[in-house]
Amino acid sequence: MAESFAAVIEPISEALLAEMTGASWHAHPACPPPSALALVRMSHWGFDGRVHQGELVCAAAVAGEAVEIFGRIFAARFPIARMMRIDVFGGDDDASMTANNTSGFNFRVIAGTDRLSQHAFGEAIDINPVQNPWLRGGRILPAAGSEYVDRTDVRPGMIVRPGPVTDAFDALGWDWGGDWNDYKDYHHFSRHGRTPLR
Repeated sequence: MAESFAAVIEPISEALLAEMTGASWHAHPACPPPSALALVRMSHWGFDGRVHQGELVCAAAVAGEAVEIFGRIFAARFPIARMMRIDVFGGDDDASMTANNTSGFNFRVIAGTDRLSQHAFGEAIDINPVQNPWLRGGRILPAAGSEYVDRTDVRPGMIVRPGPVTDAFDALGWDWGGDWNDYKDYHHFSRHGRTPLR
């Protein structure tokens, strides 16, 4: 694959919706209709120093921003472990995090609550959860993220400020969970403000 960024934004096809149904998409009144979502196919650098093709579902309204953001991340050669639709993991956020997967849309509630996550509306993106874990008290998600709790020891795939990933999202007005005070969600970026807890 050529070492240049490429991205395509596509509507959610009937075949894709069939794969998403029961995993990331549900027939629920609050779930965005397929027409409000988009599939973004785009290239990204991997930890192997090669260019890979990834897939990310997000709100159609922010798909263009996602392409611009990941184009900037690509230009910085920031490595992303994998970028697969969360349907591959049955919509299981824990499984996706454990696999160090970068993902977007997933119609789900915030863990331990009945409140919808911003991922439920396709307005949040998680990047490299292992290198950028969620921290609250002594709890670390995913567990492998314990090796990356020390944010001063910056290694490939870690999101820090200042840095290419935060710079890319900042430029388009997205918020970063690494800026939060009472807990940290280093892999989380959201378009319309903070998502409490997870």
